[in-house]
Amino acid sequence: MLKLRPSYKDYIWGGHRLAEEYGKEYDGDVLAESWELSCHPDGPSTIVNGAHAGKTLQQYIEDEGKEVLGSHCRRFKDFPILIKFIDARDNLSIQVHPDNRFALKNEGQYGKTEMWYVVDAGKEAFLYYGFKKEISKQEFAKRIEEDTLLEVLNAVPVHKGDVLFIESGTIHAIGKDILIAEIQQNSNVTYRVYDYGRVGRDGKKRDLHIEKALAVTNRVPIIRDNTSYPHVADCDYFTVDKLNLDGRFMKRMEGNVSDTSFASILFLDGEGTITSNGESLAYKKGDNFFLPAGSGIYQVEAHVMHWLRPSGRRRLR
Repeated sequence: MLKLRPSYKDYIWGGHRLAEEYGKEYDGDVLAESWELSCHPDGPSTIVNGAHAGKTLQQYIEDEGKEVLGSHCRRFKDFPILIKFIDARDNLSIQVHPDNRFALKNEGQYGKTEMWYVVDAGKEAFLYYGFKKEISKQEFAKRIEEDTLLEVLNAVPVHKGDVLFIESGTIHAIGKDILIAEIQQNSNVTYRVYDYGRVGRDGKKRDLHIEKALAVTNRVPIIRDNTSYPHVADCDYFTVDKLNLDGRFMKRMEGNVSDTSFASILFLDGEGTITSNGESLAYKKGDNFFLPAGSGIYQVEAHVMHWLRPSGRRRLR
């Protein structure tokens, strides 16, 4: 059982809640993202306990072998998923992610399908999720050029506990005053199409990727459904479950990690202990643990807790 230290990102739209409320050890002015479970070279997570303390998660996998990931992950050359906290003090850029085929051909890494779990949101918080109506490629390009793209995007009000599944090719953006837990493919490929005219720390406008975005965007409305039930999300790359302990009537629960997949446990609230194979570790709000495939029964004991348990996916295309 590995407790992980995240990598941090100081993007200009970020706030500081992850340090102030979630205890992230970060002393910069802006903390936009913490990459909690990551083998990506742009931000690897690091082990803080046990014999592997000080190693990155990727180094641990290389030392122990891919068996720690489980049989579901055999088809992947690289670690399949990435888990983040995202603190949006300001609006994120309007963006889209490519699918695997386009990303591997043009970027040398996987595309990105992802899900958002809204950990917290302001009173009037919203995000952009697909289009209001189907538009042509020509209209899409013209609206980007004329700065009228927001007029045709679908603005979705969000509240704490909401879930959105964002398949590759879906235009989207997180709005200001939202804190999100994101589970995604292991990729850092993002194509920006609109950025509110902002400039970076160098005083220049941030790059847009219009031609690539035009090539990969699905220009149709997104129909939300509940086909992942009883899971929070369930797709070819990950399965996510939300589990709750109230600290009074439900103080303890058990789970099992089989040899088919590893599990990652991301604590959204509360504090207590997690136990696996006779080892007990304390956790608090914001902590993340990696449980290797085949590690068997684990127990979580809590005061008050809400947490997400992502794992690898059985059905893979």
